[in-house]
Amino acid sequence: SLVGVGGQGTLLASEILCQVALLSGKDVKKSEVHGMAQRGGSVVSQVRIGDEVHSPLIALGETDILISFEKLEALRHAHFLAPEGVAMVNDQEIRPVTVSSGQAVWPEDLDGKLKSTFPKLELIPALKMARELGSVRAMNVVMIGALSNYTEIEDGVWRESIETLVKPQYVELNLKAFEAGKDACCRVKL
Repeated sequence: SLVGVGGQGTLLASEILCQVALLSGKDVKKSEVHGMAQRGGSVVSQVRIGDEVHSPLIALGETDILISFEKLEALRHAHFLAPEGVAMVNDQEIRPVTVSSGQAVWPEDLDGKLKSTFPKLELIPALKMARELGSVRAMNVVMIGALSNYTEIEDGVWRESIETLVKPQYVELNLKAFEAGKDACCRVKL
């Protein structure tokens, strides 16, 4: 599952992941929910990859990898992650309108909550890395680079997918973002 808020590139990241799966000869199905995304609302994309996939929906507690582009979104979708699953979380906080308007309270010790909720947590400074590369909009591809470490899929397939789906003027930046994310996360493959 990939989760974030509107404008973070969640849908492009899920498209890249689907393209990677297809180029690798896998079956893939995707489901998206992005109701108020243009107003900073939640965006959720579930991607299922396998030899034969019948449904795009992932049951609660069955997500192998949760990729969250924002810390609070990771906690909001924690119930999807399998007990042995990995949470890959961008080290960014975006306060929703309900918090900024005073209707809700921002949780205290968000990092502590992430660590206690996710035994296998990868907290990745993807926004900072993307900013250093020249565009915060490449944060999603930094996260995709980190995700690639958890697959057996060759880097060339990931690069080809990025080149196919990203606008030509942003391909070089996004390929650098992919490499930065890959270098930021080096855990053992699942």
